[in-house]
Amino acid sequence: MLKALLAVTVWGASFVATKISLQYVAPTTVVWLRFSMGVLTLGLATKLSKEFYLPHGRDWGYFALLGFLGITFHQWLQSTGLVTAQATTSAWIIASIPIFMAILGLVVLGERLAWFRVVGILVAAFGVLLVVSRGDLSAVLAGRFGTQGDILVLISAPNWAVFSALSRSGLKKHPSTLMMFYVMSFGWIFNSILFLTGPGISQLSSIPWNGWVAILFLGIFCSGIAYVFWYDALKVLPVAQTGAFLYLEPVITVIVAALVIREVILLATLLGGITILFGVWLVNRPGPSMQVVEETA
Repeated sequence: MLKALLAVTVWGASFVATKISLQYVAPTTVVWLRFSMGVLTLGLATKLSKEFYLPHGRDWGYFALLGFLGITFHQWLQSTGLVTAQATTSAWIIASIPIFMAILGLVVLGERLAWFRVVGILVAAFGVLLVVSRGDLSAVLAGRFGTQGDILVLISAPNWAVFSALSRSGLKKHPSTLMMFYVMSFGWIFNSILFLTGPGISQLSSIPWNGWVAILFLGIFCSGIAYVFWYDALKVLPVAQTGAFLYLEPVITVIVAALVIREVILLATLLGGITILFGVWLVNRPGPSMQVVEETA
């Protein structure tokens, strides 16, 4: 239980650490440095747990696809979005991912949704509108849908839903830590192309100490140790009990953002966030079976 709490706390603070690091380097540089450390940490973890083995046949292409969607594209959306989006706004939007999972199941898989889940989707959608509009719903009607960063973060939510749905078959065949190691490795390789063709290398020497602290936190803790802790918790706790810890993630982001980067907490954002969580709770409440894979930042 302690490991699950520590993992969620780290992930909640990751949005703030990303905001700090983006003051000094481009988004692609942050992502490349972060997952360079994450790959090394997860690689060491799989080696120590004696779970390491090479993929076979189509697994190479499967892991490459997941790496592009879940690491390269997803982290580009979030890191680029956080240039203009608030850390707290981003965390609340990400909390809506189970809603996109439910919609994906309905549209693609033809899964039936109980009435309370349909209500939950509508409630959470209203909460997202409150968050991105800062309570000014008339701005949404006028076509002013938050900042450009808010839109990118919002796109990352259904992208993670697709990534999660595609990951299910692999998780039935491979140890979760090993699978994440390969997925993260492919994502890092793809991101290396963006890093090497951009201003990334020239920016490294200009990063101050607080920027490196933020990047080290993202790489070692958020992309490495937190994943190991989370999977350790999943081994001993029921899935539902472990998943409940994820409801704390945006709350932690709000607290850390206020304390560390003095981000203003708007009443409309808090109300929107609470509305999102209530909608997510309705979608995930006991009823006809529907597995939801939450995002880890």
